[in-house]
Amino acid sequence: MKIITTSLLTCTLLLSGCTGMVTNVEGLEEAPATLMPRSGTYSDLISLPRPSARIYAAVYDFRDQTGQYKPQPASTFSTAVTQGGAAMLSGALADSGWFIPLERVGLQNLLTERKIIRANLERTGRTDELSSLNAARVLLEGGIIAYDSNVRTGGAGAEYFGIGASGKYQVDQVTVNLRAIDIATGEVLGNVTTSKTIFSHELRAGVYRFIDFKRLLEGEIGYTNNEPVQMAVMSAIESSVIHLIARGIQDGLWTLADPAKIDDPILSAYLEAPTPML
Repeated sequence: MKIITTSLLTCTLLLSGCTGMVTNVEGLEEAPATLMPRSGTYSDLISLPRPSARIYAAVYDFRDQTGQYKPQPASTFSTAVTQGGAAMLSGALADSGWFIPLERVGLQNLLTERKIIRANLERTGRTDELSSLNAARVLLEGGIIAYDSNVRTGGAGAEYFGIGASGKYQVDQVTVNLRAIDIATGEVLGNVTTSKTIFSHELRAGVYRFIDFKRLLEGEIGYTNNEPVQMAVMSAIESSVIHLIARGIQDGLWTLADPAKIDDPILSAYLEAPTPML
């Protein structure tokens, strides 16, 4: 009788927890849209010491070069990583305070709008001159070059008299390459490759026991948490921008507004040698 009572109590707790979890998930449908949360890399990006002058930079594309596709049954044509790398890179360059990104991804749309403005000026007889587009000094190239699944996996579990719990985790990794190119000479000024892990884990508990000759007690509850891939990609891009700025300062490619900030802790941290992989 004591075992049956314990099983019933366990089942009740599991089911009540499951009900509460489902209610909370359903409540997310009414949650308002918010700004996308940012990682600690973004805090480092916006806290960099200021430059002596901001640099005009062009970003034409920042493509997914991994060739990775989501496995079935999700989709055989959907890629494993975001296709918005160029937008993320442009945002990171602007937020850093070191670069002024120029619109190049939608350049054709921009030129079309400028033609419309000129046509309106001619139609109305106005003599206003449309200012010319700014030329970039640096071209930013690169892309998302690798997405590795199941870099590390593991888990643990235990079960006793039909009552058990288990957990497992999976670590993926996304890798980004960023190059700064001198437009006047075509020289590659800096080349940075950064990686970011993507962590997923699952916890599960359940009960499966006969409490009587013809009565089966069964209950299960679980929880899964998957780190968003686009946030990992954004963090890797932000990190590559910081590394590029730090190395450029070290190599004399660009200068600080305050030379005394050369020992800034953020710059020092990103200039340290990377930890070798085991």
